[in-house]
Amino acid sequence: MTVLPLRPELRGCEPYGAPELDVPVRLNVNENPYPPSPTVIADIAAAVSEAAAGLNRYPERDLPALRAALAEYLDVESGVLLDREQIWAANGSNEVMTHVLQAFGGPGHTCLSFTPTYSMYPEYARNTFTRYVAGPRREDFTLDIDAVAATIEAERPAVVILASPNNPTGTALPQADVVAILEAARGRGPADSADGSGPCDCVVVIDEAYGEFRRPGVPSALELLTLTEADGAPRHPHLAVTRTMSKAFGMAGLRLGYLAASRELVDMLRIVRLPYHLSALSQAAALAALDHREELMSQVASLRDERDALVDWLRACGWIAHESDANFVLFGPFADREAVWRGLLERGVLIRVVGPEGYLRVCVGTPEEMERFRTALLAVTGTTTRRSGNEANHTKVNQEKNA
Repeated sequence: MTVLPLRPELRGCEPYGAPELDVPVRLNVNENPYPPSPTVIADIAAAVSEAAAGLNRYPERDLPALRAALAEYLDVESGVLLDREQIWAANGSNEVMTHVLQAFGGPGHTCLSFTPTYSMYPEYARNTFTRYVAGPRREDFTLDIDAVAATIEAERPAVVILASPNNPTGTALPQADVVAILEAARGRGPADSADGSGPCDCVVVIDEAYGEFRRPGVPSALELLTLTEADGAPRHPHLAVTRTMSKAFGMAGLRLGYLAASRELVDMLRIVRLPYHLSALSQAAALAALDHREELMSQVASLRDERDALVDWLRACGWIAHESDANFVLFGPFADREAVWRGLLERGVLIRVVGPEGYLRVCVGTPEEMERFRTALLAVTGTTTRRSGNEANHTKVNQEKNA
């Protein structure tokens, strides 16, 4: 029998991943349900074909054209004009986050987040030998800013990661809370600054993977990157905002994530990136997709409307459904959420068992997919009437508590 020297902290661990099942309606991994058009596909294919002619050469190491195109996109999407030197990109936001923790985490450093939240954060920390600490959220999934500040003071983290909108709850952070957390992070990082001057700031990462789905009037943390001090220095040099082309852009198969931050922070990430980490083909495909940003983003408004209608419908049926700024909704509670999940699966609908006990998460699909989800959910739960308002909500919660 072969015995391999697996790291002790990895023993017994399973690879990350949601179920990959071949069913008619897949609403479990928060994908955009609309594929790219033939025109987009043709332009991506042409760009990749052109790039393939130079595959005997290494790709651009620091991605100048792609970073400039992403900066231009953020200006259009969020009204935030950044220099290309403030943008970093990698193979999905997963690799971007890994770069952050490779640069700022490691042995003796701590990563802090607040649960429930994205389940990969502790794995990023584990894989970079970074200690992970998870504080609690309130019952409504918001953050107690005083408690956050106290936890930062006590733990002295190198990195704080906060998803906004949060996964799996869909809740966005108010801008005032982000500013308060940035202030709390000042001078409260590890006591091992490079120049020996004492405690440094901790890096605050706002994960906006679902940022394009936020409701009108909900600001992006990107706006805080444009603020400067009287001398022109960035006011929040320890802020990083991550985005992805996987969700609203409908390019999950491309695996392209990116980050916006101060130039100083981005340059530190360049230290830990592998040589030529983003292939020439990935860069070409991403640039071609960005040329069609208006078309690829055209479904966002309809997906928002579908999401909001889903929240209203779930509440009318008597469940708790939380307001969402993402492309998914967390709903429940169920006495046996696994049974509900299995019942939906038997009817060809795949959603996700994730988040607080008793709750399920469903991604927003096409109108046809959502109608099939609603029909299946009513059949599985035996709900036959669409009651309205607080009475329905109260009745359903009490039924589940007493089940």
